[in-house]
Amino acid sequence: MIQKFHAASMKDTARRQLAIWLYCGAFCVFIQILLGGITRLTGSGLSITEWQPLLGAFPPLSTEEWQHSFNQYKEIAQFKKLNHHFSLTDYQMIFFWEWLHRNWARTIGLIFIIPFMVFLLQKKINTRMFTKLIFLLLLGALQAVVGWIMVKSGLNDTSLAVDEIKLAIHFMMAILLLSYILWMAFQLSICPYSIYYIRKIKTIAGLTFFLMLGQLFYGALMAGSKAALAAPTWPDINGFIIPPRIFTEESQLLTIQFIHRMLAYTIVVTVLILYRKTTFLKKHRATSLLRTGMLLLMCLQIFLGITTLLNSINTTYRLYAMLHQATGILLSMSLLLVFFLSHKKHVITQY
Repeated sequence: MIQKFHAASMKDTARRQLAIWLYCGAFCVFIQILLGGITRLTGSGLSITEWQPLLGAFPPLSTEEWQHSFNQYKEIAQFKKLNHHFSLTDYQMIFFWEWLHRNWARTIGLIFIIPFMVFLLQKKINTRMFTKLIFLLLLGALQAVVGWIMVKSGLNDTSLAVDEIKLAIHFMMAILLLSYILWMAFQLSICPYSIYYIRKIKTIAGLTFFLMLGQLFYGALMAGSKAALAAPTWPDINGFIIPPRIFTEESQLLTIQFIHRMLAYTIVVTVLILYRKTTFLKKHRATSLLRTGMLLLMCLQIFLGITTLLNSINTTYRLYAMLHQATGILLSMSLLLVFFLSHKKHVITQY
């Protein structure tokens, strides 16, 4: 009996340590996504024209190195057509955000790889979890490659920014990576006795979460293509409910914005339904806060989305855009947790 209790305690301790590690990693990925948003909003994404996974961790350390890096930036269209007035100091300002974005990614890699090796040596990771974590590390490596492919799409004589489709793919891979990490952490940290399995709730929560994924994708397209500028009005779209010639090639930006708005309205409806159908979550304080938080995040997201749109012609839109992105991610993750709590087959007795 004592030996069994000791084994169970060791197992619970390992599960708790793994969960804390994954939650810390998820937080770091969340910060990385926000840094990516700042990099885009400041126009910094093309400031570093080389990809050096190891040596790139160090910024230029001398005047000559800074000038060399600046000269490389001068070769691309963004400098020639948009930032030709930049001095070396101006260049260093945009260089900083891209450098920080890349180095935070390197930090995340260490945060995952080093504890992974430690836990592996301590035999706290079984075969099933080992497979999941290897897949996670591969996803992280793939995300780095996709990030460089995205950056490279703007390093030419014609583009003023990266390709918006590649930007959206890079962003969505980060969201999926964050979701995958959190799902594993939920499995390790949430007691099976707190699970609420209701098929209808599972369906609504799952549908709303996947609608949010679509919404985030179109949000990235909005940002990358600057589609907000095509119709910075609300609740109408340049005076129309449905713009004329929608879904045509010449109205591509209006189409992106129209779909983004329609997805938002649909999500409002499904979140309200989900809130109404999850009154049982009020039984416990934590799940009650989750339910209320989900609703408040939705309301805040609506406000920030409208405010960002209306201010898109002003420089002040950047702050609203950052908050809009952050709130959208938090809302998505709260929906993921509700989906998890209503999901029957995720309960794992052996991690």
